[in-house]
Amino acid sequence: MIREVSGDILLSQAQLIAHGVAPNDAHAAGLALALRDYAPAMYKDFRHFCKTQHPGPGGLWVWSGANGQRIAALFTQGAAYETGQRPGRATLNDVRHALRALKKFIEQENVTSVALPRLATGVGGLEWQDVKPIVHAELGTLPIPVIVYETYHAGQRAVEF
Repeated sequence: MIREVSGDILLSQAQLIAHGVAPNDAHAAGLALALRDYAPAMYKDFRHFCKTQHPGPGGLWVWSGANGQRIAALFTQGAAYETGQRPGRATLNDVRHALRALKKFIEQENVTSVALPRLATGVGGLEWQDVKPIVHAELGTLPIPVIVYETYHAGQRAVEF
């Protein structure tokens, strides 16, 4: 079941927070930057994973914190592995594949709830009106709460459940 809310995703009580990034992303803007500040160890592990595995768009990487919080990086953009190179823009196809990977992870790991922002609409450059139907098509059949943060309000806890 998908629930659309307004608030601060960093205050989410969902078991898993998912967000869109490019492989090898610097986490320098938006939610990625906030997550880097929130969980510096996550960013360090993410960079190590990208440097050793060279993932491409359409997949995901999941980090588990000491407190049980999980963060999933959905690879919705092309990678930037060369020094000074900028990540590619997000594509609807990469978003679709990343969401399928997320759904598979949720089912395999028995995740009980997931929160995500308006994927690929910031740095990724896509329009929410194009991405939203893909989110509903790929995650709408999950039997768990899927909380989509449509509007960001710093420091405001959303009514998720």
